[in-house]
Amino acid sequence: MTFIRQYLGDKRKQNEKILSIYLTAGFPTPEATLPLMETLVDAGADMIELGIPFSDPLADGPTIQAASQTALENGTTILQCVNALRLFRTTHHVPVLLMGYVNPFFRFGWERLVDLAASASVDGFIIPDLPPEESDDMVTQVRRANMDLVFLASPNTPPERLAIINERTSGFVYAVSVTGVTGARKKLPRETSEFLRRLRRESDHPILIGFGISNPETAVQMSREGNGVIIGSAVIDLIARSPDLKSARKAVHEFVSRVKAAMHRAR
Repeated sequence: MTFIRQYLGDKRKQNEKILSIYLTAGFPTPEATLPLMETLVDAGADMIELGIPFSDPLADGPTIQAASQTALENGTTILQCVNALRLFRTTHHVPVLLMGYVNPFFRFGWERLVDLAASASVDGFIIPDLPPEESDDMVTQVRRANMDLVFLASPNTPPERLAIINERTSGFVYAVSVTGVTGARKKLPRETSEFLRRLRRESDHPILIGFGISNPETAVQMSREGNGVIIGSAVIDLIARSPDLKSARKAVHEFVSRVKAAMHRAR
């Protein structure tokens, strides 16, 4: 059993929902990645999704696209991202997944990527543009390293593809709450609940819900539909609007703490 699957199981036994937070590595500066990760843990985040910047992040909305562009202009590389995580691991042990896209990962090399990630105690990968039907190489590598490869399912995922996702994913299923790209939204459509009910019926895995979750109320609502939520753009936006790293850490801490407290009260 992978660490993430065991971790999610333990949280479920405690009747606790997971709050996973996305950060773009290298944003707003390369030096900010480690302290921002530490801030997330201090604020109560249960899991971290560390985004590897890419010039064409097709699943991401304008907020994360802009953060990725800044990170690339800062010269952020896969090696730098993993080195930041290696330092993080000296004091923190919450699950961390690397989120990135096929192009840079393929050029880096699947086997090399997984070996490097394993050396820094990465727990798994999220690769939004990796078709499950074409994932044999990566599935083989992550299973060899006892890591997880998480696939996404959306409201328009047909049953036959959901069956493939159910077979190939490990750790959990990333449920995309809306058809579209990432980005904070004031509310989610009613169709989201119907999709999540269908996903619970047809999936054997824990379900974490992301895309569009931007406040404590929506986080509580969505966490009731699965095992937890993933928040990205709302946090990146707070960082982008902060004048310096100290202000960014304070804003992120306050936001994540509020969301986690609301989810805890709603148990």
